[in-house]
Amino acid sequence: MRCMGADPFLSHRSLLFTVAYEMLGSAADAEDVVQDSWLRWRDVDRATVRDPRAYLVRIVTRKALDHLRTVTRRREDYVGPWLPEPLLTSPDVAEDVELADSLSTAMLLVLETLTPTQRAVFVLHEVFEVGYDELAEAVGKTEAAVRQIAHRARAHVTERRPRGGTSRAATRAALEAFRTALDTGDLQGLADVLAPDVVLLGDGGGIKQALPRPVSGAEKVTRLLAVGLATVRGAMSAEPVHVNGWPALLLRLDGEVDSVLTVRVEEGLVTGIYTVRNPEKLSRILEEAVLSR
Repeated sequence: MRCMGADPFLSHRSLLFTVAYEMLGSAADAEDVVQDSWLRWRDVDRATVRDPRAYLVRIVTRKALDHLRTVTRRREDYVGPWLPEPLLTSPDVAEDVELADSLSTAMLLVLETLTPTQRAVFVLHEVFEVGYDELAEAVGKTEAAVRQIAHRARAHVTERRPRGGTSRAATRAALEAFRTALDTGDLQGLADVLAPDVVLLGDGGGIKQALPRPVSGAEKVTRLLAVGLATVRGAMSAEPVHVNGWPALLLRLDGEVDSVLTVRVEEGLVTGIYTVRNPEKLSRILEEAVLSR
């Protein structure tokens, strides 16, 4: 919310959180970065700040880069596949197509394959439209170096992002096939929308039972889902929600939040299925996150 005389930090807080989350894939880590940035901003002589928004984004970027280098090492010891923390979002986020695309589980996993500096440059330039001169200050590189980093990061992401584009309608249809399979036990409709090279990832964080490693191939994934859905049928319900700006399912087991399911759809077929069961990543899933750019 912006108002006359408001502290610029408060005016831009949702933006700063969004920047930190896009760089880290974790709401908890993003909150830590925003809090550290507030402590830094509190001691700044405001009279020396020409552009508060750019200045604050620089602070958050530097703090997030430091944090990202730390968590990258921590994630090497993570139990099982690591998935980004899902955020419950409002329809407004979905209406900002570029922001929603950058927040999708599939895109955040692509961003995980970039170096910390590449990720910062890509996110800030492509999503938040930060200029190369400001980027150079934020990441401590020359403008020429930042342009090269941006070019390499863009090529890397383009090669790995969903091919042929996707749509919310196709995503909702795929999720409806999951709901039908859960409700009826009939997996044919679900099997029909799986790509031959579909990959299933489950994140339990070593706390909840989940897949220890990715499962690939439509036949293997269908077989595994058949066993899993049969086990929980009657006890599990699926609620359509928006997560990270995209349609998703909030799964409850015996009335309690169990997991969040999102999918990657390419050319009408599901190529990625992602389930987050780690309770540490679901602690705020019932609270709508405020995201902006």
